[in-house]
Amino acid sequence: MQSALTNLRLRQFRNFEELELHIPRAGVAIIGENGSGKTNLLESIYYLEIFRSFRGGADEQLVRFGADAFHIRGHLEVDVRSTEVAAGYEQRSRRKRVAVDGTEPERMSDALGKLGVVVFSPSDVEIVTGAPGERRRFLDILLSLNVDGYLTALQRYRQLLKNRNAILRSGRVDQALLAAWEGPLVEHGARLLAERARWVASRQDSFAAKYAAISGGVQASIAYECGLRGELDFADEQQLRERFQEDLRRLAPRERERGQTLSGPHRDELVFHYDTGGNQADLREFGSGGQVRTAAIALRMIEAETIHATRRRDCLVLLDDVFAELDVPRSRRIMELLESEERGQVILTAPKESDLQVRGGRLETWRIAAGKIFQ
Repeated sequence: MQSALTNLRLRQFRNFEELELHIPRAGVAIIGENGSGKTNLLESIYYLEIFRSFRGGADEQLVRFGADAFHIRGHLEVDVRSTEVAAGYEQRSRRKRVAVDGTEPERMSDALGKLGVVVFSPSDVEIVTGAPGERRRFLDILLSLNVDGYLTALQRYRQLLKNRNAILRSGRVDQALLAAWEGPLVEHGARLLAERARWVASRQDSFAAKYAAISGGVQASIAYECGLRGELDFADEQQLRERFQEDLRRLAPRERERGQTLSGPHRDELVFHYDTGGNQADLREFGSGGQVRTAAIALRMIEAETIHATRRRDCLVLLDDVFAELDVPRSRRIMELLESEERGQVILTAPKESDLQVRGGRLETWRIAAGKIFQ
């Protein structure tokens, strides 16, 4: 199905005081200097997908300086249906509100993922080179938006883990209370492990193909490293629960000493390797800047594939100055791959018009300066 964000309204968001845009269905290219608000604009669109900043900023940091609240509203058209998603945050009450078609959902999670957005950003390199938590966060956002039940399992696991760690840190470990948390911790944790492993396995070949296409033939791989020990059958959640329980028993003395849970999906890892001419090297440790960026872009492309597969519609693709630090051949191959695979709406930002090659340079071009758009 075809989808497009046709209208966007901002009020007191970042450096935008008031803004309303009618966006072409094919998309738009936005030109402006650094600091003009290009990334802020894309951030506002993605906020309507997950109600959080993709840049990691807290809600209070998104409110325009001197204002007391921000508000975002987007109108999405999917074939003949339309949906309006709105979000706002008030400084004084520290309250966030979201609405879909004018109605506040009973749970905020019910409003997640309505736009089907994938954002390509220079900061994506942190997914590859940053701490393991960055890679787990990537998996958790993607799977929460695209796999039924994942978000509920994740929320329950995090709360149970927090409670269990508090007991371990207390210095007076109540075995009965600890055991009471472990059953549901193991149950929800096994679900997370199974879904993460299943997703990585289903996209490994595609990641390798996209990396090779962008890099000009260099081979690379993505793999899932589980936070449990030993060989595991990820299709067997009962085995995962049993192994998780075994780990907790085995590690109990060390956990009391360190005051934290030492096994489980909160210790999972994604690993990237690339071919060095017959040998495999850790991309995080030894990859060049171009190789790391290639892996990050390939990762976002398989995220887009997941949206296509689970939601049965085109993605809204946001490209935030992604070609600035790539060589010309690599940039050209990325653009060719995007042209061949992403038929949906594209909104891209760049500091100069020479970077605008997506869609053959056919996108309507707007300019931005000091939080104002000039069409």
